[in-house]
Amino acid sequence: MNIEKTIIEAAKSLKNSKIKNPYLDSELLMSKVINKDRKYIILNSKKKLSSKYLENFKNLVHRRKMREPVAYLTNTKEFWKQKYFINKHVLIPRPDSEILVEETLKLYDKKKKISLLDVGTGSGCLLLSILKERKNFLGTGVDISKNAINIAQFNAKVQQLNNRVKFYISDIDKFLIGKYDLILSNPPYIKKFDLKYLDEDILLYEPKMALDGGSDGFSEITKVINKASDLIKRNGKFILEIGYNQKNETINRLINKNFYINKIVKDYGKNDRCIISTKI
Repeated sequence: MNIEKTIIEAAKSLKNSKIKNPYLDSELLMSKVINKDRKYIILNSKKKLSSKYLENFKNLVHRRKMREPVAYLTNTKEFWKQKYFINKHVLIPRPDSEILVEETLKLYDKKKKISLLDVGTGSGCLLLSILKERKNFLGTGVDISKNAINIAQFNAKVQQLNNRVKFYISDIDKFLIGKYDLILSNPPYIKKFDLKYLDEDILLYEPKMALDGGSDGFSEITKVINKASDLIKRNGKFILEIGYNQKNETINRLINKNFYINKIVKDYGKNDRCIISTKI
């Protein structure tokens, strides 16, 4: 069977399983199997596939029907301007989180030299995207997960940034290294009770540790704010991602730790997504 027919057949199967983007997912899985980009697939749609490729492709399609995310099946996710290696040990980077990168770049020009801490670095996508854009920044990433840190280190090496970044395995509560001009974090902020309402793709496969914000959704946010207050330099900037309904409570907690609120940024769905503050 050729590439085009195989993709069409897979897309129909995924659609019947109520997968949201069946054709796109099929193309991405085919790209993974034959190790070619989507442009190649379009230009070589009549090319016949070997039985080995067909078997591997069918296996990935079956796993996708079981709701395993495409990003985990391909071990790749695009974020900002780069591709990142990811697997089940890290949260899949979201477009809404690119706002943290965008806002950081607005704050500092290309000549500025600063030290930056990323709390809960995961795949390293936030930290590494910023370092790629700002050659004079030095970065530190901290995460409680050893597996996540291994992935972040791998991504740093692939992007040739390992000479400007250090990673530490640590709970933020216990992290004592350095003082920073900028701290950013996308902490777990979903209420434990609400986890069961997430899409199956997320609920069944993404690491709970990176999603669970405790009974009120604020346990990790509070830890990050408290520690950021100690680790940040005076007049340093703190950029924090939050849930859509957490703005007011988070602002109160920031003010209590002597942060001045500069700006609330909305995501692409017009939800409050990011708070930028200054340590005073």
